[in-house]
Amino acid sequence: MPVTVVGSREARARWRLLLDAAYSGTADIIIERSGRPVAALISYEDYEAILEELDDLRAARRAQQVYEEWKRDPSSGTPWEEVKAQLLAEGLLDE
Repeated sequence: MPVTVVGSREARARWRLLLDAAYSGTADIIIERSGRPVAALISYEDYEAILEELDDLRAARRAQQVYEEWKRDPSSGTPWEEVKAQLLAEGLLDE
């Protein structure tokens, strides 16, 4: 599938055409701001197909950020016993 790269100003001006291209599956759209990719426009059908993988990717990214913060400052972590107690109290963890 072709990929169309447009700047954010152009995307605003051509929004309807870009939506039509994504919807019809004729192109994936990458929107840039100041020359850097910031968003992708794909069909909703494709989005639904990758939603679970997207959730996993986002969770992994958040976990990596937390891990990097902990490596910089180990005192920023919470001991497992405190986390476990809170999860048990909230009913989010079985004993």
